Amino acid sequence: MFRTFAIALGLTTQLFTACASRADEPVDTARAIIQEQIAAFLHDDAETAYSFASPEIRGKFPDKAAFFDMVKRSYRPVYRPGNFAFGRSKVVGDQVLQEVLISAPDGKDWTAIYQLVKQPDGSYKINGVMMLQAAPGPAI
Repeated sequence: MFRTFAIALGLTTQLFTACASRADEPVDTARAIIQEQIAAFLHDDAETAYSFASPEIRGKFPDKAAFFDMVKRSYRPVYRPGNFAFGRSKVVGDQVLQEVLISAPDGKDWTAIYQLVKQPDGSYKINGVMMLQAAPGPAI
């Protein structure tokens, strides 16, 4: 009887772990994409940075140069973060909202809320970033 209980407990633990890891997967993927895009900005690699943009963003900025210029002008803390850390995240259907806390080189603190959308091929692309010059808010 003890052996049956141990096997059942082991199977339940494996099932719970598998479900929990699947729930974390979109968030982990989103964080990796954001981290890679910020690294591309820091290396002035417009092509790589642009590769993470969703089709909607690519429609507004049809080439990497226009996209990169827009980021330099309008999203300076993302383009050249001093330090950054991931905050809260939320998965809603095929979207991931990810909070990124940024200390800009000028000493100001920013919160960037990234929206990533799952694509038909299963990948995620950045569909927008909302910048707030403040500490994290009560909810994303």
